Amino acid sequence: MGGWDRTKKRIQSVNRWISGGGAFFLIPLMLLTTAEVIGRSLFNRPIAGAVELSEYLLSIFILMGLAYAQQVKAHVNVTMFISRLSYQVQVILNLLTTVIGLLIFVILAWQGFVVGIEERTVSDMLRVPQTPFRLLVSVAAFLTCLELLIDLGEAVKKLGRRSS
Repeated sequence: MGGWDRTKKRIQSVNRWISGGGAFFLIPLMLLTTAEVIGRSLFNRPIAGAVELSEYLLSIFILMGLAYAQQVKAHVNVTMFISRLSYQVQVILNLLTTVIGLLIFVILAWQGFVVGIEERTVSDMLRVPQTPFRLLVSVAAFLTCLELLIDLGEAVKKLGRRSS
């Protein structure tokens, strides 16, 4: 196995683990939501800060799973028109959209870091600092960039195979 394949497997393994860690946050989210609904409906006593906490738990789950979703191609993909084009044009379009996506996620990682470092605000009710969540945007974007680089390498390989 070559260096590229080893690196690719390591990146994908890290993203699987991080995604699994993010999925773990669904358990407290589910328990909190259940307790909130029961408290609000049956006892007319909502849990203070439950909505705020739910938002944080959901953002952690989403951000930690972003790169893995790219890895397994779980994002929305409309192929109605693309599927009618030749294989080479499909590969070129895939290459182009991957580069555009990579540029967007590089900017997101960079600006997420800049904003995260500068962030000093806290949430309204629970006074939770915003910094870790802003920095998580940067980390998630960086991991997605790694997955997009893998996709870019695969697209270049396909293009090279097809043209030779």
